[in-house]
Amino acid sequence: MLDLRLTRAARPAVQLRRLLVAAASAGTGFLLLSCLGYALKRPEAAGSGALRLAWCVVPVAATVYLALAVARTDPGTRPRPGLSAIGLGPARLMAVSALVTALSTALGSLVALSLFLHLRGDLTGLPFDGAAASFLAAGKSLPLAATLTLLAVVPVVATVAVALALRPRDPRPVVRPQRRYLPFVRQAGGPAAGGPATGGPATGGPATGGPATGGRTAEVEAAGEGVTSAGEGAPAARGAVIDPRFTPPSLADKADDDKGPGDTPSGLPWAVALLAAGLTAQAYAGRTPPTPAFTFTTVPTGAGLFLLGWLLTAVGLVLAAPGLTHLCGRLLQCARPGALRLLAGRGLMAEATRIGRPLGILCAVTAAGYAVTTLYDAPGRPFGPLSALGALVVAGCALATLLTVAVETRQGRAETTDALLRLGAPATVLRGAAALRAFALLAFFTPLTLAIAALAAFPLTR
Repeated sequence: MLDLRLTRAARPAVQLRRLLVAAASAGTGFLLLSCLGYALKRPEAAGSGALRLAWCVVPVAATVYLALAVARTDPGTRPRPGLSAIGLGPARLMAVSALVTALSTALGSLVALSLFLHLRGDLTGLPFDGAAASFLAAGKSLPLAATLTLLAVVPVVATVAVALALRPRDPRPVVRPQRRYLPFVRQAGGPAAGGPATGGPATGGPATGGPATGGRTAEVEAAGEGVTSAGEGAPAARGAVIDPRFTPPSLADKADDDKGPGDTPSGLPWAVALLAAGLTAQAYAGRTPPTPAFTFTTVPTGAGLFLLGWLLTAVGLVLAAPGLTHLCGRLLQCARPGALRLLAGRGLMAEATRIGRPLGILCAVTAAGYAVTTLYDAPGRPFGPLSALGALVVAGCALATLLTVAVETRQGRAETTDALLRLGAPATVLRGAAALRAFALLAFFTPLTLAIAALAAFPLTR
């Protein structure tokens, strides 16, 4: 009952984001059911039906990514002090997030099924004068198992992704066990432990505390003797007795989301290499245009290099976006920055990984949309309603994910904003810094996306 109250008592903005997930799930479910209708209508074109179903992987991935971003920004399922005492620990809150995601996506799948049955004429007759009957297999019975399987794809995948991403983790850094040597081997600036330097024999005595505690006492005394008698070598001996559990994690052990403003996101060189390889593959494939014409339902034999180039370009752009966002924040602080540019630049550098990933996905979707528009610009290849629905789902999910991550970033920056306001910083400065960050990202990524889109679409125009 408490879980249900946490779900119902959310703010209108949270409910709106959940409705966006349901809408994306409805669009994706309708596309999957349309593939089933096409297969029922044309059983002889099995290859074309399988290709349509393979293209649905893109909207499914976009919907799952949006559901994951919405689950992370849900304030009702965040761990708070005192909730564990009433049974709402991290594992229970993770289960609540997964349940909310499952309900939202299942609602979207039910809407998709209702709309699909309505357009087929199974509920109240054929609407729109039967215009949708050609690709929805009107008049033919739907196989129940295939329908339920296709409708369950998005809820199951989204729920599993949310459960894996929000599973409880140990906040303490993982420390690898170090090799421990025997006490008589550890030399801390003096003779072996328990020897004459300890004031007694190695087997115990007045200085070592007797045989029962001779080993551990000799080790402690050897370490302490190294600290006091080593002189200039004291720092090295002092480092030998520091508990490794209290040492800070190295830069390599940090996650990308936990890195500070001065830490550059990794992977930029590999991203640039993938981007260059993808554009090169597309340019090489454009030397001999494939025949017949390349469409979503017919992929000729020579179009494999085109698809590989598009995939490498999209992956490279997504991987390069965090590093480019970090670079954009660094450029904001060049040439004697004031308080406004310094605050905007440091904030952008600190949030480079969190904002860069969805921003890179949006840029990749925009570039792919430009290439697809160029591909379908020729006469005789109209942009059908299902293609328009798929493009709308993917582009809408990418944009909604970016806005959701921006909300998550604002929530994570709430304590810093409150501290600045308590110190007397004007609210106009904070709003100006946010606007400056958005303008800098827009000015940096818009020409880059247009250039990559033009290069990716150039082989298709030859």
